[in-house]
Amino acid sequence: MSLDGFIAGPNGEYDWFVMDPSVDFAVLYKEFDTVVMGRKTYEVSTAQGGHGAMPGLDVVVFSRTLPAATYPGVRVTNDDPGEIVRALKAKPGRDIWLFGGGSLFRSLLDAGLVDTVEVALVPVLLGAGVPVLPPGASTKLVLKDHKILPRTGILSLLYSVPGGVTPAPPIRYIKPPKASKPTRTKGSARKPARPKRRTSTRRPSGKRR
Repeated sequence: MSLDGFIAGPNGEYDWFVMDPSVDFAVLYKEFDTVVMGRKTYEVSTAQGGHGAMPGLDVVVFSRTLPAATYPGVRVTNDDPGEIVRALKAKPGRDIWLFGGGSLFRSLLDAGLVDTVEVALVPVLLGAGVPVLPPGASTKLVLKDHKILPRTGILSLLYSVPGGVTPAPPIRYIKPPKASKPTRTKGSARKPARPKRRTSTRRPSGKRR
């Protein structure tokens, strides 16, 4: 979203989005097996043709105006989003990605079905547009992780929603910066590299969030 809280411009434009090479989309997509979105987001995703399928993900589109339909990897439904998402969360699997938009975010948040909120804060001021969340009840969030992307000035923020079913995982999809090669002066000797010790932990899979 923009620095002043918008996810799209006044006419739905998103040409202000910045693609940062530090984002590893392959790692990001592996966190999820299901994507949910509203009609407006779906129409943006299908503007280039096709039915909005996302490789390796099941896409569920909620709409009150589009006819219910099923395409390869995509399901358009007129059913209540809360009931559908509640049923999805009860099944085993990876996390569910609330891809957009703001109205769907509001309805699922009010239903207590959002466990984490993660936003990429883009350094731009739009002045007007589509807010990240329509007016409604306030919700306090707890900061769990953050990453700064120096190339573009984007700030990735990860919050947990109190009462969520699982703790928020750390941000894993930001590539670490490449270390600069040390310069060698004439006549200097290079010492053999000493292997670094590494301790890694793997988070066990749990309930879907």
